[in-house]
Amino acid sequence: MNESRQNYYGSLCTEMYEILHEQAPQDELNFYISYAKKGEKILEPLCGSGRFFVPFLQRGFDIYGVDLSEEMLSKLKQKAPEAKAVHADISEYSPETRFDYIFISSGSVSLFTDMDFCRKILCGIKKILAPKGKFVFAVDTVANKYSDSSDGDYKTAVSVKTKEGFDLILKSKNHYDEQSQTQFSPGIYELYDGEKLLKSETMDFQTHLYEFGEMEEVLREIGFTKIKTYSSFSKEIASDNNCEMFLFECGID
Repeated sequence: MNESRQNYYGSLCTEMYEILHEQAPQDELNFYISYAKKGEKILEPLCGSGRFFVPFLQRGFDIYGVDLSEEMLSKLKQKAPEAKAVHADISEYSPETRFDYIFISSGSVSLFTDMDFCRKILCGIKKILAPKGKFVFAVDTVANKYSDSSDGDYKTAVSVKTKEGFDLILKSKNHYDEQSQTQFSPGIYELYDGEKLLKSETMDFQTHLYEFGEMEEVLREIGFTKIKTYSSFSKEIASDNNCEMFLFECGID
């Protein structure tokens, strides 16, 4: 599968995401907003349906967005028709402007499980970061690895009600590959009206889980400087793998 299509959020996945994650967690939102300044150009790659983008917009920040999922961007435009968000593959995104602050929330960088492709994304972000600008993002850590599904079968992981009263169900299974540090969690989304299946959709969900120090090395190789690694949204300095997420703050000289 093409790396950029992997982890693609389709219509049913987007609908469940909106039900479960309508608003950004306040501590996470505060963390990303703490780097924002009025008058500066801000970019959120992988902005999705806008749970971070919209609060930035509402606070008067000059924010731009880019996402590959037309379904997610459609939700964003419903919430904020004036949003300066474009449909594009982040690996091919090449705007004319440079940004003072770029952030990628929710550990989404971990979705790029091919490390060469991940480096390409990070190099592209460095090119559009303004001098003395800041790039802030998060990745999932090896503390998040799931044990394998015991029998290899899909099992119901989440079940929600849609606004129409339909049942939207996610069935998934898990496998963690130690060598590549990849968590494989393929899923099947099913929409039911009673016992009648209305629609189904598959998702090839994969994440790369990071060891402490792994991403820092990549960032230094690319040319990012002043790298700080946090273990929490309160900006506690990370020292080992005993946290669910690494948060990075970096720039260029």
